[in-house]
Amino acid sequence: MGKKINWIGIIVLVLVLSALCFAQGFEDLEKSVVEYTLSNGLKLIIMERHEAPVVSFSTYANVGGVNESKGITGISHVFEHMAFKGTRTVGTKDYPAEIKAMHKEDSLFNEILKERQKENRADQERLKSLGEEFTKAQDEARVYVESNEFGTVVQEEGGVGLNAGTSYDATVYYYNLPSNKLELWMSLESDRFLNPVLREFYKEKDVVMEERRLRTESSPYGKLFEEFLAIAFKAHPYGEPLVGHMSDIQSLTRQEAENYFKEHYSPNNLIIGIVGDVKPQEVIKLAETYWGRIPRGPEPKPVVTVEPEQLGERRVEVEDKSQPIVAIGYHIPNATHPDKPLLDAISDYLSSGRSSRLYKSLVKEKKIAIGAFGGPGMPGEKYPNLFMFAAVPSKDHTNQECEDAIYEEIEKLKTELITPEDLKAIKTRTRANFIRQLESNQGLAMQLTFYQSVWGDWKELFKQLDKINQITAEDIKKIANEYFKKTNRTVAELVTIK
Repeated sequence: MGKKINWIGIIVLVLVLSALCFAQGFEDLEKSVVEYTLSNGLKLIIMERHEAPVVSFSTYANVGGVNESKGITGISHVFEHMAFKGTRTVGTKDYPAEIKAMHKEDSLFNEILKERQKENRADQERLKSLGEEFTKAQDEARVYVESNEFGTVVQEEGGVGLNAGTSYDATVYYYNLPSNKLELWMSLESDRFLNPVLREFYKEKDVVMEERRLRTESSPYGKLFEEFLAIAFKAHPYGEPLVGHMSDIQSLTRQEAENYFKEHYSPNNLIIGIVGDVKPQEVIKLAETYWGRIPRGPEPKPVVTVEPEQLGERRVEVEDKSQPIVAIGYHIPNATHPDKPLLDAISDYLSSGRSSRLYKSLVKEKKIAIGAFGGPGMPGEKYPNLFMFAAVPSKDHTNQECEDAIYEEIEKLKTELITPEDLKAIKTRTRANFIRQLESNQGLAMQLTFYQSVWGDWKELFKQLDKINQITAEDIKKIANEYFKKTNRTVAELVTIK
C-alpha cells in the first residue's frame, strides 16, 4: 500500500498560500479604489477590475430595523419590497390614473383604521362595508400596474442577481450587469430613489405579514429567538423583531412609508459600491448626471439609545410542540471594537465545522446534541450585540445538559490557553474565510460599502488581515473572561409540551 497522503495538510498549505498571495494583492486592490462624494452627499466607492466585461452594483442604504420606532416596526422590510415596485415611469400603464386610484385606497384604509381604533365600540357592519370597498379600490388600482417591469428590464438587458436584503443595520440593493449597461443602471437605480411609487402597498403588506406568520408565529424557533432578543435588549431597538410586530404591519399606512423614505433614503444616507469593468471617471460623470439630480435630504436621526449594562442573568422559556433548543447570549461590543477579531477567532474555534470544540464535545463525544454553534453579531454588528451559542438536544437528552456542556467549553477558554496548533489553524481559516468574501465583484462591492458605513472608512477592509495576524492565545483567554460572565448572560429555552 502506498504512503497515505496528508490531505488536511495539503489543504491547509493551499489555504495559507492563497491567503499570502491575496494579501500581497491587497495593496494593489486598495490602490484601485476611487472614492467620490457628490454635492448632495451621495458617496461612491469604485473599484476597477477588468477580468470580465461585467460590473456589480451595491446600493447601501444606512437604514434598518434599528431606525424604527414603536408603531412602525417592520417598515424597513416593507420598504425593501416597495423598492422593486417601480417609479412614475417604470411599472405603470397610466400613472395619473393610477395615483388617483391609490389615493382612493389610502382614504378607505384610513377610514378602516379609524373604525378599528374605536376598540369595543367599532361598528362591525361598517368595517365590513369599508373592507369590501377597499378590496374593490385595490382591484381598480391594480389595473394600472405593469407587474415586475423593473425586474424584467434588468433581466432583458443581461442583469443577474437582482435582489435586496434588510437587516437591523442596513438595507442593501444589488445586482450585476454587463459593463456596457452602466448608464442603464445609473438611470434605473437613481430613478427608484428619485421617483419611487409605493404601488401595490397593501398587497405587499399582506406578503410581509405572511412572512411573519411563517418565520415567527408558525415557527417554534422563530418565536424563541423573538423572545430571546426581547429580554436580551430591554432598551436598544435590537430587541424589536426585524419583521415587525403584526399589529404595526397591519396598521402601517402608505403615508408613513413615504415619510420614512424621505427621512432615511436621501442620497446623503446612501453609499454606492461599483466593482468591475468600469472607468472611475466615467462612473463619476454618469453619477453626477443621474444621481446628482436628487436633492440632499435632512440628516437622519441617530440611534441614541444605549443598552444599559446587564446586572444579572435573564432567562425565558417558550413552550411548543417541537424539538427543544437552548440559546445563550452574552453582550459584546460592536464590529469596530478592537476585540472583534478575537471574538471571531473564538467563534471559529468553538463552532467552525465538525472539527470545532462544540461539535466535537456535544455531538461526537457526549452525543447529547444533534447540532451546536456559537458566534458574534446577533442580531446586528453596528451597535453592541450578542455572542450567541445554541444547541439542539439529541433524543433522550435535555436543554440543561447542552447548556452545561456549552458552559464547560466556555470555562476551558477562560482557564486554559488554546494550543499554538489550534491558534495557527484559527488564523488560517479566518484569513481564508475573510478572503473568500472578496473573491467576487459583488462581494467586494458589498464589503466596501459595509466598511464605509460601519467604520466610516472603506480602507478598514484592507486592515483586517493584519488584525487577524496579531491574535494571541492570551488575548483570547482575556476576552473570554471579560465577556462570558453569568451577569452578562441571557438564556432562552424552547421547552417541548405534549
